[in-house]
Parts: sequence; structure tokens; C-alpha cells
Amino acid sequence: VQLQASGGGLVQPGGSTRLSCAASGNIYNSVVMGWWRQAPGKQRELVASITRTGTTVYIADAVKGRFTISRDNGRNTVYLQMSSLKPEDMAVYYCNRVPPVDDWGQGTQVTVSS
Repeated sequence: VQLQASGGGLVQPGGSTRLSCAASGNIYNSVVMGWWRQAPGKQRELVASITRTGTTVYIADAVKGRFTISRDNGRNTVYLQMSSLKPEDMAVYYCNRVPPVDDWGQGTQVTVSS
């Protein structure tokens, strides 16, 4: 498995959660890693991306100020800290390099509901 996202689940509106993505070395060592999401009936969109040295390259306007991307190079893991969650954040979240490889893995479902 090259990309294994986890940490999703049911979260109340306004709540927080952290997603994790363990990546194989050949993908993780890419210059830029990112988190994407795909809501039902919508295209997959990039949410945030980060360089190998930890600089955030991109944060989508819809999540700016609420989501934070980070990475732990010792664990080959990328994180997405999500706070102040809204119903519109509900989606399957995936991680991948930027630009992405074809194998996206299963992703992790985030459901925002009371």
C-alpha cells in the first residue's frame, strides 16, 4: 500500500479531528505532498499541500484558518488538522503527492453531522 489515510469518522459541526496519511518512501519523498477531498457528486479537489521541509504551499480558501497541514519525515506521515468543521467539509479525504500518482488509496471518510 503506497498511501494509507486514516483518522476520519463522525464529527459534530464545530468539532475537530486530525487525519494521518502514511506514505511509502518513494511517494513520501516527493517534494510536495497534499491532502485532497471528494464530496458526493463533486470532483476531487486539493485542500492543502506542503513541501518536504514543512512549508505550506497551498491552503484552499474554503478551509483557510481552520485546517493545518504538517508532516513528520521520520514517520513518512502527513497530517491534516481540521477544526471548526462544517457540514460542507464532509467528504472522503485522500493524500497524495503533488502532482498525484494514479493510485490514491482508499481515503478516509469525514462525516460532519450532529
